[in-house]
Amino acid sequence: MNTGQSVRAGRREWVGLAVLALACLLYVMDLTVLHLAVPALSEDLRPTSTQLLWIIDVYGFMVAGALVTMGTLGDRIGRRRLLLIGAAAFGAVSVLAAFSTTPEMLIVSRALLGLAGATVAPSTLSLIFHMFQDPKQRSLAVGIWIGAFSAGSAIGPVLGGLVLEAFWWGSVFLLALPVMGALLVLGPRVLPEYRDPNAGRLDLRSVAMSVGALLAIVAGLKQLAQDGPTTGAVLAIAAGVGVGTLWVRRQQRLAEPMIDLALFRIRRFNAALVVNFLALFVMIGYFLFIGQYLQLVAGMSPLHAGLWSLPGALGFVVSSQLAPRFAQRVKPANLVAAGLAAAAAGLFLLTTVQVGTGLTAIVVSSVVISLGMGPVFGLTTEMIVGSAPAEKAGAASGISETAAELGGALGIAVLGSIGATIYRSGVAGGLPADVPAEAAHAARDTLGGAVSAAAHLPEPTAAVLVDVAREAFVAGLQVTAAGAGVIAAAIAVVAAVALRDSGAQQQEASEREAEPACC
Repeated sequence: MNTGQSVRAGRREWVGLAVLALACLLYVMDLTVLHLAVPALSEDLRPTSTQLLWIIDVYGFMVAGALVTMGTLGDRIGRRRLLLIGAAAFGAVSVLAAFSTTPEMLIVSRALLGLAGATVAPSTLSLIFHMFQDPKQRSLAVGIWIGAFSAGSAIGPVLGGLVLEAFWWGSVFLLALPVMGALLVLGPRVLPEYRDPNAGRLDLRSVAMSVGALLAIVAGLKQLAQDGPTTGAVLAIAAGVGVGTLWVRRQQRLAEPMIDLALFRIRRFNAALVVNFLALFVMIGYFLFIGQYLQLVAGMSPLHAGLWSLPGALGFVVSSQLAPRFAQRVKPANLVAAGLAAAAAGLFLLTTVQVGTGLTAIVVSSVVISLGMGPVFGLTTEMIVGSAPAEKAGAASGISETAAELGGALGIAVLGSIGATIYRSGVAGGLPADVPAEAAHAARDTLGGAVSAAAHLPEPTAAVLVDVAREAFVAGLQVTAAGAGVIAAAIAVVAAVALRDSGAQQQEASEREAEPACC
């Protein structure tokens, strides 16, 4: 720990932070505009419900599986260099995703985007901790970093809605090109290069094991949700758990493991990591349903859906930026717990959504959830990295990023699979006998498929089909919102109890810094 006068960041570091924030903003934009494009791509590519979930969340799983690997690679070749390589790759693969012609092609493109995104993500946070040594400046920088994510969630729906009004669904991926171009131009000028002179070697077997274990478990969970407890689903989950166990044992034996397992012996580190992981699980998981509800149930255009998503995104921007100020007056543990409790209340409000009267509940609950979650992510990230020894801050930030990506991706996979199961059950039980077999099959897969199939049926049958599908979708939304609310309430209690020590430690550190942050 630095006991002397901290080196304060200057103009170059703050400009560099703006460049890093640009990369973070792009990541969230790419995610949120895809949610908005789901109805259009469902109609065009006609994916099954399982393929649709893979399209949405394979990006997050590939990022999570490759983050630590790319962090190690960045230590070896330079974090700035890795960031720029990732930016170039992200732009190129975005073009491939934009012009995908089959669900399988889009899934592969999203997986490649995840690998490219994994080269970007670990560089941003680790460079911030390298560039900002002063605790108060670092706290402000992390708040801006979190704010970039929330700004992306605000800009993405509106910009995506505008693009989708005029162009095909693939055009949303092309939004990445100007952002990554700017990053490639500005990055070399304002970002410092940083390498770890003692960086470990890259263990390719560990890399393959970690990604393989993760994807096997997720594939099993998706198949379990779609087809029930089949032999294939159980075997996939068992294989993933088995490979994951072998991976942990391998890390314990390696002289240079992918993840420093000693960090998990720090109680505060574990507590903050679990809270951060589950908060992302809840936040990203529930958002999957909002864009589809606004367009396919409420009947809005992509632009109008994006505009109605804006209040929730702005709530996240406001609360994430105010969190560092509140943390100087309120114990961070209490602030995190209060935020999670508010998010739980917002999620329970979502259970009141109905097919014809859900818009007010959707908007109000999104604002409440965002206001509650805003302080959680920045404060828990600081707790995770701050609880580790100074020489292990880079490893801690890598684990924090990995847990965040994995939490969001699992939220989509698990909550999305639960919602899809309830949807299919409701459609199967509610469709009248006169619906053609092909239309019934399309309707059982996704709500977008049901709306598309109804367009080719005579009016009485079409209306019944759409009504049944919308009721089934809303039932899935209500159940998943209730489940997410229970999880949020539970982790609020965990945060209030388990984060008390880390919160006090951070507050004392802040009080020792008399000078205000300045850029």
